[in-house]
Amino acid sequence: MSRIKKVLATTALMLGIAAAAASPAPADNSMPVAPPDNSMPVAPPDAVTP
Repeated sequence: MSRIKKVLATTALMLGIAAAAASPAPADNSMPVAPPDNSMPVAPPDAVTP
């Protein structure tokens, strides 16, 4: 392997490690999330303009 290929491979490996270290950790999904309340409209009926 030529010297340039070794340098490129090492650089790519270091960039991959840095990207993995900088990425956020996965969220902890141990707490349940309540389902959305679809009974209320987004806007009150009097705010709707014809």
